[in-house]
Amino acid sequence: MAEQRRNQRDGRDDREGAPLVPEVRRRPVSDEEAHAWEALVATARRTVSDGLVVGTSGNVSVRVGDTVLVTPSGVPYDRLTPDDVTGVDLAGRQMLGTLVPTSELPMHLAVYRTTDAHAVVHTHAVHATAVSTLVTELPAIHYMSGALGGPARVAPYATYGTDELAENMLRALADRSGCLLQNHGTLTYGTSLDQAYDRTAQLEWMCRLWLTASSVPGLTPSLLSEQQLAEAGERLAGYGQRR
Repeated sequence: MAEQRRNQRDGRDDREGAPLVPEVRRRPVSDEEAHAWEALVATARRTVSDGLVVGTSGNVSVRVGDTVLVTPSGVPYDRLTPDDVTGVDLAGRQMLGTLVPTSELPMHLAVYRTTDAHAVVHTHAVHATAVSTLVTELPAIHYMSGALGGPARVAPYATYGTDELAENMLRALADRSGCLLQNHGTLTYGTSLDQAYDRTAQLEWMCRLWLTASSVPGLTPSLLSEQQLAEAGERLAGYGQRR
């Protein structure tokens, strides 16, 4: 691991297929970026502790102005420090740090370029990944589907880290804030890291719920109608405390 970190700081990555970002424009890290990095690392560690990813799979990002802070490729989240801030601009040019950004950078940037997202969470959650191999859309098993804009679609499979995967993901995200990635995992976004993470956790929970209900022999789960989901979505939009 020490060798891996040295290689990353030199601009190389031991992981096959991980993208290299050759143009590094180092500049000082602002206070806002430092705080955002701290929150990003905490969220990334939570994906591990909550069982949504294993090892260094999955990735997290947060937008600060025109800079996107992202988890670096192949570095365990419990080893990330304040000095490991990794950031790129919306074109993918590295602006902060020397660690190679996540190999899924194309997906993250595609979301920021086309939505109002301020945070993105990508996981390899077990139940959601299992569902992604069975259907083209998660059935409307629970009203929390309304929090994502409707039933989560499944983006067709493409090799990780490619523009093709990013394009498939964007189509699945149309009018949605989360989707499944076939034989891969999940991706959700939000106006904050907390919201993006909560949507990921809810999506995994709904996938687990559907798999559980579907496994009962001789019975078929009842599903919600489009109208029922729309009504739930409207109520969920005003859920919680006003600030």
